[in-house]
Amino acid sequence: MARLWAVIKREYLERVRTKWFIFATVFAPLLMTALLILPIWLIGKSGGTSDLSRIWILDASGVGLGARVRSELSGGLMAADTSHAQVVVVSPAKLAQAESTSTHAVMRKETNGYLVLGPRILDDTIARYAGRNASALIDVQRVGEAVRREVLAMRLEQVGVDAEKVISLTRAKRLDLQTEQIGDRGREGSGMVKYFFSFAIAFLLYTSILVYGQTVLRSVLEEKQTRVAEVVISSISTDTLLAGKVLGVGAVGLTQQILWVIMTLVLTKAREPVMRAMHLPSTPIEIPSISPFVLALLMLFFFLGFILYSALFAAVGAMVNTDQEAQQAQQPFMLLLVATVILIQPVLLNPTTKLAIGASIFPFSAPILMPVRLSLMSVPWWQLAASLASMLVMIVVAIWLASRIYRVGLLMYGKRPTLREVARWVRRA
Repeated sequence: MARLWAVIKREYLERVRTKWFIFATVFAPLLMTALLILPIWLIGKSGGTSDLSRIWILDASGVGLGARVRSELSGGLMAADTSHAQVVVVSPAKLAQAESTSTHAVMRKETNGYLVLGPRILDDTIARYAGRNASALIDVQRVGEAVRREVLAMRLEQVGVDAEKVISLTRAKRLDLQTEQIGDRGREGSGMVKYFFSFAIAFLLYTSILVYGQTVLRSVLEEKQTRVAEVVISSISTDTLLAGKVLGVGAVGLTQQILWVIMTLVLTKAREPVMRAMHLPSTPIEIPSISPFVLALLMLFFFLGFILYSALFAAVGAMVNTDQEAQQAQQPFMLLLVATVILIQPVLLNPTTKLAIGASIFPFSAPILMPVRLSLMSVPWWQLAASLASMLVMIVVAIWLASRIYRVGLLMYGKRPTLREVARWVRRA
């Protein structure tokens, strides 16, 4: 036990003291906070293209829709001056030619773009915009909103609705549908908040398992390449060395996650004063309440998942001799992680389907997908027990295989072993 603790302590302190660990631990939450503030600040500064109204409106509707859209743009939606917005009334037969002429005008920078209002726009509600700023989502959205409101107004007027009522109806704000989740303990907060929180949990677990699993692989491969392993295993068993590496690096990952959670909570509280100081619109970030039991389960699933994948990655590191061989040999386990990531979205959308239940019990995807379901809903006890049992069984099998491969492969140099040779190592060990 003393030797195991010595290995765990060495692996832990060796990584915690590095500048990279300190940098990643401190600046990752700061970066995420900046990503929440900077886009709002940039949008507020840009506000879309300042001269978006400098467009041509090709009106083939036959009902004067182009003039109404031009008037809509003059209401301050995009610019206070719409003198640059020109309405070109064309017949449906000459619309194609007008589009060609307008395209060349955009190419010569005579206008930013042109809006096409076809002859059946009141029926099919399809308009087209082409211009240099067609990829600017804010600009395109503003043009689309202007056309939508005027099309709706004309439809209401055609059925005899009073003009003043048309204006009040078309200027109404969009519906803001707020969702709230109800669980076994009653109300559990916003459904959308839980959705994004669960996605963040899945991303954090996936990233941590991948990064620190790779760290174990690199550590084993480095010791093998530098022949340090030959000296180490003369005073300690390979099983103890493998267990110490996995537990030590796992403790590093757990420490970093705890620090990330604490710093994220602190920065979330400090976000609103910062945004008020920058004169930016600030909406409080709602953090869903998590019981200590669920929080402990999230940590447990991370740790068990890390042990499972780290044992497999350690076995890969003992089998190969170079970084190139390691990249190839680890592909099967990388595919398991990638397949889990693909399943995150379906589980988030509906965590009660058979696919979600099966994937959260399957040992290789359970470390990520069961925490997602725990963050979204109250998981039945038997599903939770089945998930933990399957992971524990797979961990025992993985450690049993990894320890035998590690025991022989750590001192094997030369060519990369075949699967038959690896099976022979397992039998003989």
